[in-house]
Amino acid sequence: MHILVMHRIPDSFVHFAETIDHTAHEVTYVSAPDRLATLPEGVPARRIERPGTGDTAAEVLAAVAGLPKPDLVVTLSEYDLLAAAEVREALGVAGPKVADVMPARDKLVMKAAVAAAGLRTPHCAPLTKALAEDATALPWSGRTILKPLRGASSEGVSAYRTVADALAAARDGGLPGDLDEFEIEEFVEGPVIHVDGLLAAGEPVAVQTSRYVGTCLEYAQGRPLGSVQIDTVPETVDWTLDCLRAVGIDDGPFHLEAFETPEGLAFLEVGARVGGADVVDTFELATGVHMPSAQVRLMVEGPGERPPVRVAGPDERYGWFAVPGHTLGSRYCRIEGEKAFRDDPVVLRWLQRGADEPVKDVITYADTDVPIAGVVGPAPAPVLERFLTDFFASVTVAPAEGP
Repeated sequence: MHILVMHRIPDSFVHFAETIDHTAHEVTYVSAPDRLATLPEGVPARRIERPGTGDTAAEVLAAVAGLPKPDLVVTLSEYDLLAAAEVREALGVAGPKVADVMPARDKLVMKAAVAAAGLRTPHCAPLTKALAEDATALPWSGRTILKPLRGASSEGVSAYRTVADALAAARDGGLPGDLDEFEIEEFVEGPVIHVDGLLAAGEPVAVQTSRYVGTCLEYAQGRPLGSVQIDTVPETVDWTLDCLRAVGIDDGPFHLEAFETPEGLAFLEVGARVGGADVVDTFELATGVHMPSAQVRLMVEGPGERPPVRVAGPDERYGWFAVPGHTLGSRYCRIEGEKAFRDDPVVLRWLQRGADEPVKDVITYADTDVPIAGVVGPAPAPVLERFLTDFFASVTVAPAEGP
C-alpha cells in the first residue's frame, strides 16, 4: 500500500518503525519542522516537511501533490482528525470523512448524538444561542460550565454558580476565544470516570475503566490530577459501546469520560484517540495492549490483527498522577512535601524536575514537562486512591528562581 502518515506524535510513543513493514509498504511521512526529529529512524520512507504555520490539511495536500494517491491516511493526534478527514475527501481515499469525524470532535454534536440514542448527557446549548435568549430559556439554572467546542485538557473551561453568572461572564468578554466556539453546559455532580479501549470493526479488543482523583478542570487551575483503574463491569462496557456507536466510533482507540451519578452513568465527552498523561502506559500494564501501535497495525493490516489481551486481577490495578506547573508564573519550581511518598512501595515510576530543570508554562500532562508525574501499582484500587489522595494533600509546588 501507499501509506500517508500525518505525523505529529513521536515515534517513541507510536512505534511506527516496529508496527509498519516499511519494505512491504510505501510510506510517506509529512511533518512540521518541530516534529522532524521525532520521525522513525532507520526505515525506508519518504519524509516531507510542511511549513507548520497554516491550515494542516492544505499543507499536507500541497506536500503530497504529484505523488501517487495513498491507499491509507494515518493520523493519531486528536488535533489532526478533521484535517485527515479533509485530506481523505480531497484525495478520494477511504476512511473517516469530515461528517464521520465531527461527532467525536465537536462537543455539541457528540452530546446531541448520544442523547438521540437515549443516553443521559448534560443539558447544553451553543453559547451564542443562549446569549441571544433569556437565561430562563435553558432547562437548568444552577451550576454551569462554559467550554470550547473542540478543546482539550480543560483549556479554556470555566465554572460558574448559575446560568446567569456564566452568561454575564461571557458578555463581559471573559472567554479566551470567539463566543461561537463555545458551549454552555449543565454541571453534573458526581465522580468522573474515564473508559479507555480499542475497537476493531465495532468490536472491543480491550476496555479499561478508571476513576479520576481530582478533576481535569482543577488540573487546569493548577491542582494535581490522577486516575486509578477500577473494575470494568459488563454494564459499563455495554453503555460505553452504545455511546461509541452513537457518535460513529467503530475502529481504533477511544477515551470516554462520564459522570457516576445515583441514576447511573451520564456521558461527558469522548475522543477517537488514546487518553493523555500516562493512560497508555497504565492501560498496557493492565491489558498487555499498547494502544497506539495496535491502532496503527489494525489500520494497516485490518481487523484480523488484534493483539492478545491479558485480564488483570483485582490486586493488579494501576494509576497515574501529574502535578502541574503551568499556573506557577515561573519556569522553575520548588517542591515540598513529596519525600514521604516517592519511595512508597506502590510507586512504579516517579519523575521529578530538579530545581534547575524548567517546566512548561502551558497545560501539559507530559511526564518531562511538569514538576512531578508518575505511575503507581500494581495494587488494589482503594490502596492507589488513598495514596494519590494523601499525596495530593501533602505536596506543594511554588515558583522559584532559575539557575
